[in-house]
Amino acid sequence: MATTTPVATRTASATSIGFVARYLAIGAYFGFVLVKAEVLSWYRIQEMFRFHSFHMYGVIGLAVLVAALAIWSVRRYRLRSLGGEPIAFRVFEAGWMRYVFGGVTFGLGWALTGACPGPIAALIGAGLTGFTVVLVAAVLGTWSYGQVRARLPH
Repeated sequence: MATTTPVATRTASATSIGFVARYLAIGAYFGFVLVKAEVLSWYRIQEMFRFHSFHMYGVIGLAVLVAALAIWSVRRYRLRSLGGEPIAFRVFEAGWMRYVFGGVTFGLGWALTGACPGPIAALIGAGLTGFTVVLVAAVLGTWSYGQVRARLPH
């Protein structure tokens, strides 16, 4: 039987400076890689939407492939988390409306800003300070969703 770390111990270690610094360093490195790979480039994204270049489709396709292989591996080999707990995937009920609404909202935001919202910090760090407006809008959107979440059909 696997032993688990008490929640209090995990919480204390999760808030230590070294723990946070490690993830900040990984995030900064990932942002650097995204910038150098031109994944954050407005021109690359525009090329993708106009079907002029395979670059972004290749990156997105590779990400889907890596994610699918990771999920397959977790299920096939019954992998566990670093804490020893089994990794479980939540099964969602079928329903297409939330996917249409979410996809349209995400796509409109991507089209209006010219960038995927995920790497907002990397874009700001790359010197595109106009994305601070996108960051503020993303935070306000997340806060707004939190305010109405209980009243939405999930």
